[in-house]
Amino acid sequence: MAIASQYSANKVEDKWYKYWMDHKYFHSEVDEREPYTIVIPPPNVTGVLHMGHMLNNTIQDVLVRRARLKGFNACWVPGTDHASIATEAKVVAKLKSEGISKNDLSREEFLEHAWEWTHKHGGIILDQLKKLGASCDWDRTKFTMDDNMSASVIKVFVDLYEKGLVYRGFRMVNWDPEAKTTLSDEEVIYQEKQGHLYYLNYKIEGSDEVVTIATTRPETILGDTAICINPKDERFTHLKGKKAIVPICGRVIPIIEDEYVDLEFGTGCLKVTPAHDENDKVLGDKHNLEIIDIFNDDATLNDFGMHYAGKDRFEVRTEIVAELKESGVLVKTEEHTNKVGTSERTGAVIEPKLSDQWFLKMKDLAQPAIDAVVGDDINLVPEKFLSTYRHWMENVRDWNISRQLWWGHQIPAYYYGDGTNDFVVAESLEDAVKKAQDKTGNSALTSEDLTQDKDALDTWFSSWLWPMSVFNGVLEPENEEINYYYPTNDLVTAPEILFFWVARMIIAGYEYRGERPFKNVYLTGIVRDKQRRKMSKSLGNSPDPLGLIDQYGADGVRVGMLLSSPAGNDLMFDEDLCKQGSAFANKIWNAFRLVMGWEVSAEIEQPETSKIAIDWYKAKFQKSLAEIEDHYSKYRISDALMGTYKLIWDDYCSWFLEMVKPGYEQPIDKKTFDAVITILEDNLRILHPFMPFVTEEIWQTISERTPQEALIVAKWPEQVSYDEKIISEFAFASEVISGIRKIRTDKNIAFKNTIDLKIQNNDKVSDSFDKVIAKMGNIENLEYVNEQVEGALSFRVKSNDYFIPVGGAIDIEAEIVKLEEELKYTEGFLNSVNKKLSNERFVNNAPDKVVAVEKAKKADAEAKIEALKASLSSLK
Repeated sequence: MAIASQYSANKVEDKWYKYWMDHKYFHSEVDEREPYTIVIPPPNVTGVLHMGHMLNNTIQDVLVRRARLKGFNACWVPGTDHASIATEAKVVAKLKSEGISKNDLSREEFLEHAWEWTHKHGGIILDQLKKLGASCDWDRTKFTMDDNMSASVIKVFVDLYEKGLVYRGFRMVNWDPEAKTTLSDEEVIYQEKQGHLYYLNYKIEGSDEVVTIATTRPETILGDTAICINPKDERFTHLKGKKAIVPICGRVIPIIEDEYVDLEFGTGCLKVTPAHDENDKVLGDKHNLEIIDIFNDDATLNDFGMHYAGKDRFEVRTEIVAELKESGVLVKTEEHTNKVGTSERTGAVIEPKLSDQWFLKMKDLAQPAIDAVVGDDINLVPEKFLSTYRHWMENVRDWNISRQLWWGHQIPAYYYGDGTNDFVVAESLEDAVKKAQDKTGNSALTSEDLTQDKDALDTWFSSWLWPMSVFNGVLEPENEEINYYYPTNDLVTAPEILFFWVARMIIAGYEYRGERPFKNVYLTGIVRDKQRRKMSKSLGNSPDPLGLIDQYGADGVRVGMLLSSPAGNDLMFDEDLCKQGSAFANKIWNAFRLVMGWEVSAEIEQPETSKIAIDWYKAKFQKSLAEIEDHYSKYRISDALMGTYKLIWDDYCSWFLEMVKPGYEQPIDKKTFDAVITILEDNLRILHPFMPFVTEEIWQTISERTPQEALIVAKWPEQVSYDEKIISEFAFASEVISGIRKIRTDKNIAFKNTIDLKIQNNDKVSDSFDKVIAKMGNIENLEYVNEQVEGALSFRVKSNDYFIPVGGAIDIEAEIVKLEEELKYTEGFLNSVNKKLSNERFVNNAPDKVVAVEKAKKADAEAKIEALKASLSSLK
């Protein structure tokens, strides 16, 4: 059989992916088998593949391919998320480059541009996942703004509103001045930033007194409506009941008392700006303070900003500090580090802002989701995230679900009057008209009298329904597919969206299905470079995933990603790991070529060495299979790969094939060859989830297969009992073989030259592998002896001594001189280590690790000295 001398990943991968697609192996329909379901964490519709996607989707593909081999009806649902903020920002930027402002367009016109952008860029990332080998059911691809997905979102909003869980309220929200929309608390990232603390003097009305306050935001003084002191603070008793004057604007404000004020922070006097600080808003409500909003939606100052109107907040900060300094109001400035909230999407510094928004009450909804994870209903892997999840859920706040965006699901609220409650919530305009007529008692109301809310829903309000909506389980809660595929099995995602997405999906699952949406949540780590820096475009430390695939093959990259990916811990990615993965693919290919290059004879008997080698490998395979299964059950995917890797590279390629390999230009017996092929096929089965392309190529090259016999739908090996004894016996024999090989290498004894081996069997080790030892060591005579052999090279395994008589093969006198020199050096080295360890000062003061290293050096030196003395004794 003509087999290519080199494995060509590029040719093989395109061929087999097309084959899998053509034969619909990825597609799933409801049948009698047990389902195994994964839903993809939907990437942004305008996104491109990055290293985090590579890791996440490789793990998902490993799980789904293994499930397929295990006989499950595997269904991996792909799709994309409309990503309101990110996509709208890209569309706005594109329009701006064309000289078009969003403000000059109607909603309908803007959405035309958004859909055009989506159709052009959407799905690029899904096509890129195919290059990775992702075996998604592409026929089921969903988009969060597909008609039935959108209808599901609207239906849920209306239902929650009718249950009294969705409400409209005037509240302090997180405002992104770049995207000009609100954000939920989870979309705000708090970063420590170096800033300043400004000490300002406010005059006391009707006196020459001043009161000093400290603030990090001097630009907000124009919105101050009070100064607050702690009633227990004796320093400011004289200020009670008085009023202060705000610098620059001259506003007269009351001095109020509240124990909220921290006596230790700043000066102990707090400026209160209810429109621009959440805690100040609480104080303002409690003391009936005026609310003065000084910012426009883009964080420039409005008319309350006086001569700073129209200028950006940070520009104003610089200018107002200069003005305050010039007027003598600024007393001093100190360096100050504080946490600043930034937008998860745009990176803009968040402004607290009072606004009419839609909220979802979360407290009661969250409880079943807490119980599910704290109990055994849903597993978080690794468990270290459980306490974080529980803390967040037990302290959950109402979810701000409205966004001031056009791209997304428009809120189904319809206004018919000027009052606060002059609206209805309905799934369609027609329903809204009927509801408005009923609510007002005015049957003459028409659709022309209604105006739909301009805001869109938070993107996560659609993706929290994802495991249900992809199977149309919201609109048709009893349809065949939702009842079969739901709940799903595993969810693979990143810890940073544990609350954005995972927790909310759990909440939605219990609210709308009365059960969990998935059983296990595997939380991956962050992909970092060798310097532990998070990979990002800005740092330039993130390789192009498709470039890696072109260079190392998809199998090589998959292995490279997973070799260093423990669940929940960050992945220290090194391109050399992909090189290692590619080398593994070549190793497997070359081993396959070796086997297929053997001449097979049905006429010769099976050697005893081959029989015992086959028995050993079958036992070793079963032991490894049990360990690999255990790793999978605990979601230790990296460990499962390493177990598979070592089994195939070390045990199969390095040992087994050497044991059964026929002599030079000799045929192999058919019985052994057939067993080798069967073993190879089992290896391919367990390796396939990790390296689907090279395994399918070898599988299909071994023999002609029908589409029903493809590896992708083959059967996972069954676990059976195995002989532990033969495994331990071979482990001992392999050390003996390694000892023989070392002496051959050290003494330049060519392998083609036979040697004798004499064994002093002090450990009473079984002789079952003697013929294997003889074959792999090219031993002519293997003999057991009762005493040491003179004039022989020796080595020890456990308590057994092995002697290789050298005769004229080496210069014995020269070897003795060499060994004596090595012994002298080693004894000197041991002496220096002993001196260090006998120094009490060193032992007591050095770190434990350093002392342990020295003790290990001592043990190694003593063992080496014993071996050298034994060798000298046998030669003299």
